[in-house]
Amino acid sequence: MKILYVASEAVPFVKTGGLADVAGSLPQALKKKGVDIRVIMPKYSNIPEAYRNKMKHIYDGELNVAWRKKYVGLDSIESGGVTYYFVDNEDYFHREGLYGYGDDAERFSFFCRAVLDLLPEMDFWPDIIHSNDWHAALVNVLLKLEHMGDERYDKIRTIFTIHNLKYQGVFPKNIMDDVLGLDWKYFTNGDLEFYDAVNFMKGAIIYSDYVSTVSKTYAQEVQYEYFGERLDGLLRKRQDEGALFGIINGIDYDVYNPSTDKNIFKTYDADAPEYKIDNKTALQKELHLPVSRTTPVIALVSRLVAPKGMDLIVRIMDELLEHEDVQFVMLGTGDKVYEDWFKGLEYRFPGKVSANIRFSNELAQKIYAGSSIFIMPSNYEPCGIGQLIALRYGSVPIVRETGGLKDTVIPFDKYTGKGNGFLFHNYNAHELLFTIKKAISIRKDITIWKEIVRNAMKSDYSWKNSAKEYIALYEKLLAKKD
Repeated sequence: MKILYVASEAVPFVKTGGLADVAGSLPQALKKKGVDIRVIMPKYSNIPEAYRNKMKHIYDGELNVAWRKKYVGLDSIESGGVTYYFVDNEDYFHREGLYGYGDDAERFSFFCRAVLDLLPEMDFWPDIIHSNDWHAALVNVLLKLEHMGDERYDKIRTIFTIHNLKYQGVFPKNIMDDVLGLDWKYFTNGDLEFYDAVNFMKGAIIYSDYVSTVSKTYAQEVQYEYFGERLDGLLRKRQDEGALFGIINGIDYDVYNPSTDKNIFKTYDADAPEYKIDNKTALQKELHLPVSRTTPVIALVSRLVAPKGMDLIVRIMDELLEHEDVQFVMLGTGDKVYEDWFKGLEYRFPGKVSANIRFSNELAQKIYAGSSIFIMPSNYEPCGIGQLIALRYGSVPIVRETGGLKDTVIPFDKYTGKGNGFLFHNYNAHELLFTIKKAISIRKDITIWKEIVRNAMKSDYSWKNSAKEYIALYEKLLAKKD
């Protein structure tokens, strides 16, 4: 089975979000299970020199971008046993950041067209092209519109994975001929048209053989108007066709491993979690909080934006800190209004709050290892990674019942001893507060709490399980009759 995995970013080369973790870890997990998988992404200038210098140059040529001719190059490197290809064009990709430029439609349509046109240079003809999010969406569209009739391309099947439906790649309609060089009939028939604009993701949802999302619950949620971002009707149609699926993301258990993590104060595992308390006291010292082995530390590691539930936290935190013996540690950056609010919270509650308005992977690991409770009250969450890391490190998650949070956090039942965390259903500040207080109350019973922590740490959300589901999906697609 040959798979070409198309993404706009991948660890260890470049990262802005969770997609990079997926594109770095999932292909390696699939490779270990015998899949011949390769990854292709843009060659950004901010890929570290250590990797750029090791790349093998494969090809120089030109590519049509509507009426323009543009240079296109192809390089490759091996990482973790997987071959990664890089599409090169300095005009498009030699920039400070990855996204957010006025010509993003041109940049990523160029990338998508290059993926297909460069297949002969790779000498790799995949059974399936698996593209991800709007930046790679046009690969699946252009395969059908520009390459059918070539027997080398005719046999290729396609899967498109939605990591976050909110970001769809919507651009002014004049790009149809000026950038994409496509016949206007694909706009007027509704395939690419979206409220009088062009929508890359919509095109991929229509033209892909299968569509997947990053959790089973999110695959259901996107069919509802509230979560569907005006594509819910189309996604219901794909569901009715038997072409919409949900597979939960995983995390790299070699990277996120409390028994080997060099960033934390003291290593530990599920069979000996008592050293977790030593991580808590060391964290308290580092963040200048009063050291207490009994006071629970509640953690937040997040982007400080509204969809992550920041408004719920704002509404409850003063009451929680005033009436409970807890400490609160947060790490993250985002909207200035939330950054300022957390700074103010630290000022109002000295000795109980540590607000770290920055990004630090090292501190994040220490917080996961040293915290008792991890809160993630998202309004929506396609998959989520924070709760998966928290489970791995035995920081008991409190999450809202949505998307991947619902699929991975199982409510603790004291009668059966099963469950690895706590959930609340409605997007409501009182429900969040009640659930946190419930967890704090249960934590007073050390025996029960140790059971919850052990359940959390023994939960398996490594990539090996998700890889099995992807292989089954690939096999299902290849067995599908046209």
